[in-house]
Amino acid sequence: MKFLRFEKKTEPLAPVDVYYGRVFRNLFVAIIILLICLLIGVLGYHYIAYIDWIDAVHNASMILSGMGPVAEVKNFWGKIFSSAYALFSGVAFITNIGFILAPAAHRFFHRLHVDDNDKEGK
Repeated sequence: MKFLRFEKKTEPLAPVDVYYGRVFRNLFVAIIILLICLLIGVLGYHYIAYIDWIDAVHNASMILSGMGPVAEVKNFWGKIFSSAYALFSGVAFITNIGFILAPAAHRFFHRLHVDDNDKEGK
């Protein structure tokens, strides 16, 4: 079964400055994504649920961080928006955490792979 054998070619571990660059780049992108998600929530709560600006910011921040709603939404479309935003926020928050941790996880698994090949003498 020669076709099942995989050629192990491993790149050396990236230098620390490259790794930190990846971490900061992913962190920057994650912050931008969170700010866009927060903006969606603030605008939705203000224009759809008719909540004052400061309360809209507070409510959107609390929903986005997973803490739960603070202001009471009284109209039908506001409740629909609030439900959709809560579901969207959960997915966006967890996705961002994964995006932030991706460089560290990649480096960790790459280091394990490089160490295995070094022990085999390749």
